[in-house]
Amino acid sequence: MTVSHSHHEAPIGVVGAGSFGLTVAQLLAENNKVLLFARDPNVVSTINETHALSGVKLSKRITAISSYEELANACEVIFPVIPSDDFRNMMKMLGPLLSPRHILIHGTKGLDTEKVSDVMSFSGTLTRTDVFTMSEVIRQESNVLRIGCLSGPNLSKEILEGQPTATVIASEYEEVELIGKELLSSKKIFVFGSKDILGAELAGAFKNIIAVGSGYLMGKGLGKNVQGIFITRGLHEIAHFGGMLGADKAAFLGTAGIGDLIATATSPNSRNFSFGFQLGEGKKLQDVLDATTELAEGVRTLKIAFLLAKTEKTRLPIIETLYKIVYEELSFEYALNYLMRYPYSADVSIHL
Repeated sequence: MTVSHSHHEAPIGVVGAGSFGLTVAQLLAENNKVLLFARDPNVVSTINETHALSGVKLSKRITAISSYEELANACEVIFPVIPSDDFRNMMKMLGPLLSPRHILIHGTKGLDTEKVSDVMSFSGTLTRTDVFTMSEVIRQESNVLRIGCLSGPNLSKEILEGQPTATVIASEYEEVELIGKELLSSKKIFVFGSKDILGAELAGAFKNIIAVGSGYLMGKGLGKNVQGIFITRGLHEIAHFGGMLGADKAAFLGTAGIGDLIATATSPNSRNFSFGFQLGEGKKLQDVLDATTELAEGVRTLKIAFLLAKTEKTRLPIIETLYKIVYEELSFEYALNYLMRYPYSADVSIHL
């Protein structure tokens, strides 16, 4: 089944004018007209008047709007790309305007906890039933059926510089994969399809935690040996945890897992890496939070994963230790000593 989206047809929608939202809009604009939703009227007029935003040059095929109604009426395919802590609010507004004819492919790498308004200051318990992926939020807040997730190593700065990349569109609907591929594929980007949307979503969310930890180690002045060990053990741990939460662990070995993990956990261009790096340099959590315009998703996901692991009664030594470093100021020397001596029985078992 193919869907032809020529330049004359309906524009493609993007929600969110953050760095990744702009990146997705730019990629889509290679092949399509794009309507970019932004809440801030100043952002909308800046984009439409200058075809640029915060130093990023944008295609003339991108038009900014600030009406959800206009977005829902004009676009059949919409890419929501906004932070996870804002996602449900956005869906509560957009959802009622959508129908089963719409296709939503989100690019948000985080988790939703409807039960908690502010995860960062929450200290209660979370169970698996309190935590939702973005595709689950879309399902809860709208009657859209055809849902996909855009994942993989997508460092905005590199893509906007025109460097090549690959991405994964995961969906239980083959049609969503095909449409996503068609809309996004260009000389600059190769799109893989996957059936395992839960795996892609959990891999995309959890790898940010490891990126924060990797940045932290670099900020402490450690080298590539420790970083290599940390990323390997971290991947093993998040794959194990993802499996417990119902995902196929194979997703963690794919482009959305290890591919994204390597990019995010080793690059100063990654928000999560640089967040961890600043903590490693000795800055206080609140100071780093105050100084960043866009929250590093991994810091929020770290807290959710830690609280989940407690109720799931599973040991996640890396996530637990990192949580204590970030949120409880555990001393680095103690943490490192604990992790280096943690009784891992063997190296990595290949059957994961």
